[in-house]
Amino acid sequence: MSTVHDVLARLRADRDFMRDVCDWQRAPARPARFTEFPAGLDPRLREAMKRRGIAQPYEHQAQSIAATLRGEHVVVVADAAGGKSLCFHAPILDALLRDPSARALCLFPTKALAQDQLASLRSMVAACQAPVADHSSSIVRTYDGDTPQAQRAEIRRDVRVLITNADMLHVGILPHHTRWASFFRQLRYVVVDEMHAYRGIFGSHVANVIRRLKRLCAFYGANPRFILASATIANPREHAERLIESPVTLVDDDGSPHGERNVIIVNPPLTDPQLGLRRSADFVARDIAARFIAEGLQTICFARSRNTAEVLLAYLQQTVGGSAWQSQLPSPQLSGSPVRGYRGGYLPEERRAVEQSLREGSARGVVATNALELGIDIGALDACVMLGYPGSIASFWQQAGRAGRRQGPSVAVLVATPDPLDQYLAAHPDYLFRQSPEHARIAPDNLGVLAAHVTCATFELPFTRGERFGRAEVDDLLDALAEEGQLHASGVGGLPLFRGASDGQLATRYTWVGEGYPADRVSLRSVGERVSIVDEHGNLIGETERHTAPARVHPGAIYLHQGQTYLVTELNWEIGRAVVRRADVDYYTQPSTVSEVIVVREFDRPSRPQPDYGTCAPASGEIEVTTTVVRYRQVQFGTHRTLGWGEVNLPSQKLLTTGYWFAIPESICRQLEREGLIGLPNDYGPNWEQQRQAARARDGYRCVICGEPESPHRQHHVHHRRPFRAFGYVPGENDFYRQANDLDNLMTVCPSCHAKIETAQPVNRALSGLCYLLANLSPLFVMCDPSDLAATFDVANPHTRLPTITLYELTPGGSGLADELMAHHQALLKMAAQRVRECPCEQGCPSCVGPAEPATGAHERNLKLDVARLIELIL
Repeated sequence: MSTVHDVLARLRADRDFMRDVCDWQRAPARPARFTEFPAGLDPRLREAMKRRGIAQPYEHQAQSIAATLRGEHVVVVADAAGGKSLCFHAPILDALLRDPSARALCLFPTKALAQDQLASLRSMVAACQAPVADHSSSIVRTYDGDTPQAQRAEIRRDVRVLITNADMLHVGILPHHTRWASFFRQLRYVVVDEMHAYRGIFGSHVANVIRRLKRLCAFYGANPRFILASATIANPREHAERLIESPVTLVDDDGSPHGERNVIIVNPPLTDPQLGLRRSADFVARDIAARFIAEGLQTICFARSRNTAEVLLAYLQQTVGGSAWQSQLPSPQLSGSPVRGYRGGYLPEERRAVEQSLREGSARGVVATNALELGIDIGALDACVMLGYPGSIASFWQQAGRAGRRQGPSVAVLVATPDPLDQYLAAHPDYLFRQSPEHARIAPDNLGVLAAHVTCATFELPFTRGERFGRAEVDDLLDALAEEGQLHASGVGGLPLFRGASDGQLATRYTWVGEGYPADRVSLRSVGERVSIVDEHGNLIGETERHTAPARVHPGAIYLHQGQTYLVTELNWEIGRAVVRRADVDYYTQPSTVSEVIVVREFDRPSRPQPDYGTCAPASGEIEVTTTVVRYRQVQFGTHRTLGWGEVNLPSQKLLTTGYWFAIPESICRQLEREGLIGLPNDYGPNWEQQRQAARARDGYRCVICGEPESPHRQHHVHHRRPFRAFGYVPGENDFYRQANDLDNLMTVCPSCHAKIETAQPVNRALSGLCYLLANLSPLFVMCDPSDLAATFDVANPHTRLPTITLYELTPGGSGLADELMAHHQALLKMAAQRVRECPCEQGCPSCVGPAEPATGAHERNLKLDVARLIELIL
């Protein structure tokens, strides 16, 4: 079996491999920096840790423990496998040894991580050789959705260290706090592990759950200390203080050791320089991972999406499963399935089995989404292969750190995809190695999030007027909720207040009067309800979020699970169930969507000085996005060739979120139009509005294709059967608009059907190409997943009345990403210009402005040059 150094030496000698290497960084091994345990730590605990082989703590562990024992809230930042767990294990066990009635609450973002910590904490308790050690299995317990009902009363009675997650705290503990009264009264510590995971809309919800927790603790007379642990981000103290709304001590002097680290950036070779096409990144990642596994390195592969993970798993299982590779595997019991899959949507027992097989070594490789990015113990891996940049610098180093977690040498390889972001990093690897990690952002006062948790908090304890919810003033919100009938407002002496009460009659107390308990209807994520995926016999295969179901499990879609292909035969939208059957096909499916954006409210511009944006100053605000999956593409495995298309007829999904936009001034528009880069809207003649209204009325305000009625808030489109331009109308010279706008030439269509039947004018491809580029580069400026943002354009935006590009968040209500991205507006445009200049293609490709579809005749243009010119004029 080869060592990591053996494999690296062979890679360096491999000319074909080195030809595609953009950068190879080596970080030497770093020794540990030890110190003594804080003097205030219980001696029995120090002895217990010595028995477990921990004679001395790392410096950051000692600093964190000392600060916690002084009564401070602490956030500790260290590398993967940097011993962050001891920073909260030690104070908790110290409290238990001194006071057996003390309680601790530990929040972990995943059940798998909770199970890891359960085993670790129980073994630490057992090692203490004190009375508390005799009951380690009963005083350290998990409490989540998998906990049997029969055990829950016993857990509430006996538990001292409760391991759970934010979802269970939100829906299963806080609303039933009276059953947990003794636990809350004695609560000393609250642990928030993997703090960096609590960002965006999820983090905004969790911050409000913590507000509710602190409110109940105060009611029961407790004031617990918070211990937060995080991977490296740019603003750990700020983020921690935003989450718990209290001053926090930062400990970030990481004293843990790590082995030698090799990080390699690989860009697949060009196969068609003219079109900018490269060899499939899937195949390159497969070959590198298969090589590592064949040479004895236990390897983890990360993919950015479930679909990509399943495609890579199928490729890798086929490659490694062949006899040529199988004969080189280090032990015979690995034959059959040495490579496993791991992602959200797998059943819990499947994920536990994969984790166990990795720890035992029976699995030599695993293909995962970011579900394995967090600190689950999966043993000592040797190599990591990332198929595409994971979306943030913090995630990149977190994934790379999954290899070499036990001080041995390791190798991490990033294989660049054709996406513009990946190609930018391949051309500028210094950006990845030198750039600081991003800021984690949350918006706990997002009105939709705040209102949901104020109702939950009122159910738990009545509010009194003037009471703050964390740092938020909520009197007006309470009045509004009372006006809606969700809360009961009572005045002095408890007298009820009715609608129409005089200004002098102010409510002093608010109580919940709705049905059930509100937490059951509030999701901590933007995903909402879920859709079950079952086979034709009713067996549960997996599940997906309801709002993503039209894209993932529409009829005709290929659903990939554990490397197997399933054809979706039915999607029952009402009951939330998709039916699939096994299908031996050589393709997967990609959805095609249409989005409409309406500005609901423009935010006031901040009073602080703004950058000089030139003539294209951006603005931000609330927007409503309506997205419809209109069709799907069948893509052949291996060649990525389009085999065919299919139609999708499912309900549109509406999203109220935040975004930022910039309009192209009229003077620049005229220049762009003269150069043929954009096509401004037609002047449909003086009778257009009259004829448009008449066509809608004639068609009964319904789409003539699908029959969908108009929404009260948005009119349908009216489409010219024969294109308007074909009639040759020239204002002031002829009246050909009359023929063009004849009712027989008009039809009422909904936006999604309009998108299917109307071919976009080629001259507007420059706007589309710029949207593609901006959306793909945006994650370099904000801490988010690539799928958290989108961009679209409108040649006549209703809000600006000009050609406008909008970048928006794909999470309800937004979480501050759009505002932060707007602050980088100029840098984003300059990076886009740089990507276009550096791309080796001739006409445009997926690595810069998107695929350049063939254009013919008078409209034949070079998309890449058009986008470059468009950016030049905007800048």
